[in-house]
Amino acid sequence: MSTRVDPILLDEIKDYGAINPEACFNCGNCTAICPLTTDDHPFPRSTIRQLQMGLRDQLLESADPWMCYYCGDCTRTCPKGAEPAETMMAARRWLTAQYDGSGLGAKLYTSERAVFRLVARYVVLTLVAFIVYHALTGFDRIVTDRVELNTFAPVMLVWAFVLVHFAFLGFRLGKNTLNMANRVMRSTSEQVKIPLSVYVSEFKAFVTHFVTQKRWRDCNDVDHSRWLKHLLLVSGYVTMLVLIVPLLWWFQTDNIYPVYHPQRWLGYYATIVLLFASVEILIGRYRRREELHRFSHPTDWLFPTFILVSSVTGILVHIFRYAGWAWPTYIMYVVHLMAVLAMLDTEVGIGKWTHMIYRPLAMYLDAVKKRARQEKSAPELAPAGTD
Repeated sequence: MSTRVDPILLDEIKDYGAINPEACFNCGNCTAICPLTTDDHPFPRSTIRQLQMGLRDQLLESADPWMCYYCGDCTRTCPKGAEPAETMMAARRWLTAQYDGSGLGAKLYTSERAVFRLVARYVVLTLVAFIVYHALTGFDRIVTDRVELNTFAPVMLVWAFVLVHFAFLGFRLGKNTLNMANRVMRSTSEQVKIPLSVYVSEFKAFVTHFVTQKRWRDCNDVDHSRWLKHLLLVSGYVTMLVLIVPLLWWFQTDNIYPVYHPQRWLGYYATIVLLFASVEILIGRYRRREELHRFSHPTDWLFPTFILVSSVTGILVHIFRYAGWAWPTYIMYVVHLMAVLAMLDTEVGIGKWTHMIYRPLAMYLDAVKKRARQEKSAPELAPAGTD
């Protein structure tokens, strides 16, 4: 089997944020210090070597970048200042773009202008949609002496749009996820046929890592603070996603429920968690005191900024609604919807949001590979029968 070498791969990864990877002379110190590396996954050394050698296909078939959780130990101990942790982060951005066949992911990570255009598109489209709707139904139908959000923005109409939009994004994410799985499993599938039963039995690995986020805890997280913060972020984001996609018909209402009602405390929980997580991330990136915040790609700011804007505008809608201020409620609702739609379109399937899927998926596929190899070797190790 021939190996193709791509001489521009290293420069290409630099466009995704890699810093000084050519300085690495493969001493292996980064791999030795990493608490997550194994004999089967000797990153960051293996990934950097693939970049230096221009082994594009090998990198595309590797799950190693997704198994790195950026504790920063490798960078702190690198004798050449090759910034291996940032190179692993850049490799994840690059892989995310490669899984996306539309090319939108590549634009997101390599062009700030493309990001601005994408966000501006949803700002304009959302505003135009509301203007057109009220022009067709009559601006005089807008209730201004009290708050009637579901008259200004009929929940079933908004819900239908959200469902259609999310179905498209879900299809994109599913397609990109399948692309990742096909690439990562390619070499193993060519060597051994993996039965469906193995994929089914090992799926618990995906569920475990998605729900518990326990790899963060294993990443030299002595006091478990990083693990807890990330677990809270994921729980808050998933909760809010459920409330605004399948349950929007229940969540967006003009009824004022008591504070103990699930509609309120679920919304409060998600909002508080997302507000705390986004502020903590943005402050960390601004101060640059931690290793993982020393360098910031523009997309590193995008996701927490979207979460912060969505949380703050959601809080303001809630406050204005309870205060009975009609126009402030309606205007802030439009701004909130702009932020949510722009966030979903720039994150689901092509942005940093995908890490929530690709990381547990990498652990799942690795478990499938190991199980397949074990089943293949079992008959070979069994003692020969006697007549």
